[in-house]
Order: sequence, then structure tokens, then C-alpha cells
Amino acid sequence: MSADPYSATVRALFADPAHAGGLDGGCTIAIADQDVRLELSALASGERVDALRFRAWACPHVIAAAEAACAQLEGAEIGELLEFAAVDLMNKLAVPVEKTGRILVLEDAVRSLGRALRDGT
Repeated sequence: MSADPYSATVRALFADPAHAGGLDGGCTIAIADQDVRLELSALASGERVDALRFRAWACPHVIAAAEAACAQLEGAEIGELLEFAAVDLMNKLAVPVEKTGRILVLEDAVRSLGRALRDGT
């Protein structure tokens, strides 16, 4: 077992988050819970997410997970945001079980953004 708490994937996503930042004119939601502050912004046309960005004030696991989620969901249909489940990301990134609550904040944020896009708010 490695003494390093971060996998190589977490380190790479944390070091170079291509989706970090905001989007002018986009739909933005913000959530603060579990010592995590997270903002997600999206631009959509029709039922498709054209661009997805995040801002996170959190641990490297959450920042890496937010980057991975944005990369996965950019270009997806809005319905995929509504059904987003963070468990696959937790496994892919080898997130420790004690950080589950923090990663679930991301899940809540993605689903909230999906609802806001769907409802046009």
C-alpha cells in the first residue's frame, strides 16, 4: 500500500484542470457543504451541454473529481447531468471512503445544474 494519499490520476487532474473557471452568460450553481465550496457553470443549446466549467475550494480529490466530471459531461445531454452518480469517479480516482461526503457534494452540484438547465433558470 502506498503512503501517497493521491493516485497518479488525481495528481494529473489536480495539476492541470482544463475545465477550471467560469463561463460568462452561463447557468451557474453554487453549493457549500462538507468543507467544500463548489461552483459549476454550463452553456447549453437545446438538450446538449456545450461547455462546462468549475470553481472549487476543496481538497485535491474534489478538484480532480470536478475536472473529471466536467470532461465527462461536456457535450452530453442535460439528462445525463440529472442522472450523474459520483461512485464511478470515486473508484476511478481511488478516493478514500472518508471523503465520500465531499464527493457527494459534487454529485449534488451536477444534478442541481442539470435541473437548472432543464428548467431554464
